[in-house]
Amino acid sequence: MKRSVIFLFIFFLSSTFLLSKEKQLDPPYQIKEVTGLEKIRLLPPSKGNPRNSEGDFIQLTDGRILFVYTHFTGGGSDHAEGHLASRYSEDGGKTWSKESEVVIEREGGFNNMSVSLLRLQSGEIALFYLIKDSLADCRPFLRLSTDEAKTWSDPIPCITDDVDYFVLNNDRVIQLKDGRLLFAVSLHSSKETGKLEMKGVVMSFYSDDKGKTWKRSETELTVYNEDGKRLVAQEPGLVERKDGSILMFIRSDAGAQLYSDSKDGGVTWSDPTISTLQSPVSPATIERIPSNGDLVAIWNDHNGIPDELRGKRTPFTIAISKDEGKTWQNHLTLEDDPNGWYCYTALDFVGDDILLGHCAGDRRTGGLNFTQITRLPVSRIYKK
Repeated sequence: MKRSVIFLFIFFLSSTFLLSKEKQLDPPYQIKEVTGLEKIRLLPPSKGNPRNSEGDFIQLTDGRILFVYTHFTGGGSDHAEGHLASRYSEDGGKTWSKESEVVIEREGGFNNMSVSLLRLQSGEIALFYLIKDSLADCRPFLRLSTDEAKTWSDPIPCITDDVDYFVLNNDRVIQLKDGRLLFAVSLHSSKETGKLEMKGVVMSFYSDDKGKTWKRSETELTVYNEDGKRLVAQEPGLVERKDGSILMFIRSDAGAQLYSDSKDGGVTWSDPTISTLQSPVSPATIERIPSNGDLVAIWNDHNGIPDELRGKRTPFTIAISKDEGKTWQNHLTLEDDPNGWYCYTALDFVGDDILLGHCAGDRRTGGLNFTQITRLPVSRIYKK
């Protein structure tokens, strides 16, 4: 069942006004260093390796942290040749192995991309990633490991009811309390025109048999404003709320992240609304802090942004929510270089620290080509 959604444009205007009165960003041209923040410029581009991006973390039982990402070899575009590679840390993310190891060789015509690593309730490690074969075939696949990522099973396709261009971001797959595996994708079909439809149709897929088989949600979201103009709906992410409902957050050109809710484990979804996470057309990441149950968001906070930085993926901001994503507080700007390009964030919690793996290049020279590891104590975002 396909659902079209109409937004009330007046609501967005009023919410933007209220938010701009509430908080102003620090001047973006005064690049500052945040106390307690560690930055590891882990994966810079190099000759024969022009881009490294869209990875995820998993903590292994021997105490090491594994980071798997796309190692591009054929160029810097999303469709350039590339394979999955890894680095390890033995000290909680402070230092990393010097050389990358191949995890999965390139499959398909383009590359393997957008890694999600997940420790299943069974103890196995799930590796989700896109096999980008062509503009007519980009779908997520799953591999399982029973030996702490030393070896992987054969790939299992997660979308078998259609062959088309489905985008699943990195660090996006979740397992619900009841064991269900769930992810959301945006469909960018090229069937009618031969070119990708970039606005996106959003839906979810779920599995109740540990990823062997998958079902598509009954709801598919195509978003329009009150004037009938189709809005961008891309790169959705999910987080399970304490009451068992699911919050979906969606990249959009509405001036903020969009929210949709599911009360049946991802089978159906509510009409999207505009959240208070003002942002450019750039993805957000939301997860739950294990130590206290609050939600944490990482995104490009465009509340009060100067005109010259509108549409840019800067600054890089973290905040917490104590009401399951309705409001956000303790905004902390981690990066504010006006030429920075901060996005596609992997988020993990290691002891008392937050570990981020994200694109942090210069938009004038690639932007997405440079992966940085950022560490900070959880307590840092609670300090005023």
